[in-house]
Amino acid sequence: MFCESNKELKTLVEEARTYTKDGKVADYIPALGKANPNDLSIAINYPDGHCVSAGDVSEKFTLQSISKVISLALVLIDRGSKEVFEHVGMEPTGDPFNSIAKLETMIPAKPLNPMINAGALVVTHLLKGSTNDEKLDRLLAFIQTLANDSTIGYSEEIARSEYETADLNRALCYFLKQHNRMNEDVEQLLNLYTKQCAIEMNCLHLARIGMVFAMDGVDPETSKQVIPKEVARICKTFMVTCGMYNASGEFAINIGIPAKSGVAGGIMGAVPGRFGIGIFGPALDDKGNSIAGIKLLEMLSKNYRLSMFGATHENIINVFNN
Repeated sequence: MFCESNKELKTLVEEARTYTKDGKVADYIPALGKANPNDLSIAINYPDGHCVSAGDVSEKFTLQSISKVISLALVLIDRGSKEVFEHVGMEPTGDPFNSIAKLETMIPAKPLNPMINAGALVVTHLLKGSTNDEKLDRLLAFIQTLANDSTIGYSEEIARSEYETADLNRALCYFLKQHNRMNEDVEQLLNLYTKQCAIEMNCLHLARIGMVFAMDGVDPETSKQVIPKEVARICKTFMVTCGMYNASGEFAINIGIPAKSGVAGGIMGAVPGRFGIGIFGPALDDKGNSIAGIKLLEMLSKNYRLSMFGATHENIINVFNN
């Protein structure tokens, strides 16, 4: 995919990059600790195929929690919202993404939403397929369609590193299994979940996927409804209410763009009806979000009035789209 470098975006990236010094890469997963904390890049993908960027947008990174939105979309397509939300809730949480606390106090025990780890593990458990390989192949094929790139795969090194350090997720799985939220072998589920989180792409791919969500699930290139409109709506709602971990409320107020972050430093944004955004900045804040990536989105939102809670068609239709 060709993406035109943009001077204005480059200026914003360099300004936001100064915040990386206040962040830290996710070294609790050893393979992610190898990232350069000073990296920062962005791509913006429009439905007419136009793309603008700044930074090294071809650099690959793993989706991590961004994969939660995509797996949710596929499971909603497979099983429908009624069945899915019998297993996982719809409510935001002020707790960290890997917390077990709410599971212990909810009666019956049920993950609050699909964007926290407990909820995401249940969603991955619900993926259709008779084996892990079949489930992973279906998820990869779905992602490849959204990104329009059949070469997208996962990092074996990062998947292995995550699997070996997944004791907290193991605890979540055993708790969920005890309370009948899942019934499969815990190690099998973790094997699949860590591979899901280790799916690799670059900012261009991420911006294109964000653009499909922004366009209510339609791929403008093919005019196909690759995600049902209602499924896209549900996913974008979760991105607004739960997409930035326990900083989601502040993010909605300050930026107001449906977005999902991951601890590798990626952020996928979907400006409704307009364009998709892909960001990579591996230095994280204390909530697990890209510290410079959030600053970059904040500057974009304020400069160009991108917030879905206050933007106008005239304000955003021509952002960087000369």
